[in-house]
Amino acid sequence: MLIKSKEEIQKLQKGGKILGQILADLSQFCIVGENTLEIDKKAEEMIKKAGGKPAFKNYQSDPRDIPFPSTICACVNEQIVHAIASKKVILKDGDIFTVDIGMEKDGLFTDTAITLCIGKVNPKIKELMRVTKQSLEEGIKAVKPGNSVADIGKAIEKYVNSQGKYGIIRELVGHGVGHKVHEDPMVPNYYDRKMENFKLKPGMVLAIEPMVSLGDWRVKDGSDGFSIDTIDDSVCAHYEHTVVVTEKGCEVITRRPDENKEVV
Repeated sequence: MLIKSKEEIQKLQKGGKILGQILADLSQFCIVGENTLEIDKKAEEMIKKAGGKPAFKNYQSDPRDIPFPSTICACVNEQIVHAIASKKVILKDGDIFTVDIGMEKDGLFTDTAITLCIGKVNPKIKELMRVTKQSLEEGIKAVKPGNSVADIGKAIEKYVNSQGKYGIIRELVGHGVGHKVHEDPMVPNYYDRKMENFKLKPGMVLAIEPMVSLGDWRVKDGSDGFSIDTIDDSVCAHYEHTVVVTEKGCEVITRRPDENKEVV
């Protein structure tokens, strides 16, 4: 895993702050009756206005892959990640909607995600969202020099399991970020003993992103050709922040303004 220089971290801090603001602003458009393509267009406009580039649009993890067509991953209910925006997908009362957004600015990448209530949402689903959001905070607390990547997953898993019976998605994980959209190491949302070998050091940059379902933790391919969904079609929440390991702990660089006041 690459250590970022002080200059690179300063650029990432700037980009992360902008991206957090963009996600907060974009959330205001995620309402009953809106289609996800219009939200996607607004996201691209905001990123470009800020002097950045969408990190996900035209992304390919392999040259043989079809380029990802959207600026955001626009996931509704059972969709966990990578759902493409579509004019045909209209947000309905009772849905939950995950916006996963990344930006390249000054040659460096940041990444963040939030799950939103659309209209009036079932209390059980709102509790899932609260648990997932707090599990991200528990994972962030574990980020400090000397700890390992495994400690992050352990903290997330311990918290989620303490809150009830939920499915922690295991086939999708967080990751390093900065010079590329995805860098080593992977950051599981559960304890993985192999990750004890990845010790955290100042200057490392991670995207931590717990994904938790109301049902099964297993996944399947979605119908849009890009989305990955829960295998049992249970709803799934997903929250993500980009963090920088510091000398004493970590700094969350994609915090949204007034994030601590957000109510699930």
